[in-house]
Amino acid sequence: MTDSYAIELQGIDKKFGDVHANKAIDLQVRKGSIHGIVGENGAGKSTLMSIIYGFYRADAGHIRINGKEVRINGSQDAIAAGIGMVHQHFMLVENFTVLENVMLGTEGGAALDKGKVAARAELERLERDYGLEVDPDAIIEELPVGLQQRVEILKALYRGAEILILDEPTGVLTPQETEHLFKILKALRDQGTTVILITHKLREIMAVTDHVSVMRQGGMVAHVDTVDTDRNALAELMVGRKVRFTVDRIAHEAGDVRLKVENLVVEREGVRLINDLSFEVRAGEILGVAGVSGNGQSLLMKVLAGIEGFTSGKITLNGHELLPTTTTSPLVVREMGVGHVPEDRHKMGLINKFDAKEAFIMGYHKSDKYNKGWLQDKKFIRQDTQEKMTTWDVRPDDPDLKTASFSGGNQQKIVIAREVEKNPDVFLVGQPTRGVDIGAIEFIHKRVMDMRNEGKAVLLVSVELDEIMSLSDRIVVMYAGNIVGELKAEAADEKTLGLMMANIMPDDVDTTVKESAHE
Repeated sequence: MTDSYAIELQGIDKKFGDVHANKAIDLQVRKGSIHGIVGENGAGKSTLMSIIYGFYRADAGHIRINGKEVRINGSQDAIAAGIGMVHQHFMLVENFTVLENVMLGTEGGAALDKGKVAARAELERLERDYGLEVDPDAIIEELPVGLQQRVEILKALYRGAEILILDEPTGVLTPQETEHLFKILKALRDQGTTVILITHKLREIMAVTDHVSVMRQGGMVAHVDTVDTDRNALAELMVGRKVRFTVDRIAHEAGDVRLKVENLVVEREGVRLINDLSFEVRAGEILGVAGVSGNGQSLLMKVLAGIEGFTSGKITLNGHELLPTTTTSPLVVREMGVGHVPEDRHKMGLINKFDAKEAFIMGYHKSDKYNKGWLQDKKFIRQDTQEKMTTWDVRPDDPDLKTASFSGGNQQKIVIAREVEKNPDVFLVGQPTRGVDIGAIEFIHKRVMDMRNEGKAVLLVSVELDEIMSLSDRIVVMYAGNIVGELKAEAADEKTLGLMMANIMPDDVDTTVKESAHE
């Protein structure tokens, strides 16, 4: 053991009941480096970081910080040892200022005003040193997410963090914000801070890390220098087999318009959340909708699926016209030949207490296929579910297992299989690979592309630009409830889309979206 390492883990083991989350983990993180940790969902990454930060206690093993063995029984022990953590979901008080959030928990009792002056001076120093500029007096809820994240980093540094753990830090950032974050992380590293980056985005691992460790099924399977590897090799280590990142695209002419949205407006309590949207999707094409979360994409999908109403405009779904006065529901929309994979499978796609066989028929449980007279055909439902689970590689393939017992990737396969197997003409799919393992991503992308190749009209909403660019024929970008531009997939790149997501229009982008690209 040596003090050239900021963190050393030896034999870290953790069980939750029968689940062996971490299996005798060894890890060495060099001082002043950016160290990536990758692995599929359920590989044990978050558990390991939670042990380092004191949220969990290991059942066995040793932790050394800067060469000295430490016992971390809670987050205060971790902070005292010089460890800071920036969580995926920010831990900020939204109606407090930046300065108040940074000081929170370190106020210094009665001498608050004096402490505030000193804290402001220290905050300004940290901002200067690390390029983390943000207004100390700004209210958190008024800041964009990229700046909120900077506040989280400043908060950790203010507490004296020499080791900074970031958990999926780019999930809500535009490409430009991600690029700026990486500059900040490199500046931190160059000034001696050790950074641990947990992410499932291999492109980011390759862009910013010095070293990377790969976890699979609770164990460490590899430690490599980033310069000595690539995305494909890391993916194979994560999954245990070769993974394809590209999807075969068959060139063909798009057919008739299956989904048309004209001047769609959605207002809630006098506020316009969707503003005069017009677009169309044809048979045999995928229209990708890109944008940072919270810009109206989720609401648009709910309106199209019959979950929410709209204020004005017109929607034509597979030949059926919908107006604000039309009585509709998810059931009515499904009967029009529309399949819907909701963005949040837990809130809208599944009921965790249901068996897999119940989840597979949810929303379609009244169809003649699943019923004999007044009673459900339980035997057929189980048999049909079993066949679908085999076809869609759902693991374990047990129709009687509760949906809560499946991994995120397998839950998503159940939801997508349920909709695809009904053979809809229009397919609405939201965030199809959110929280999904890299192996399942490959499988799901192929199935979405199959729908397009079979002549279905596919509307794809995703915050993952790689996904949008890989699957879409055309891409529109939403910002603040508006479509701000449209471009063909072959003309799209991360930089262009990132600028559009921030409402900055490159010169060569079509902003006359109402005039369809096909007219």
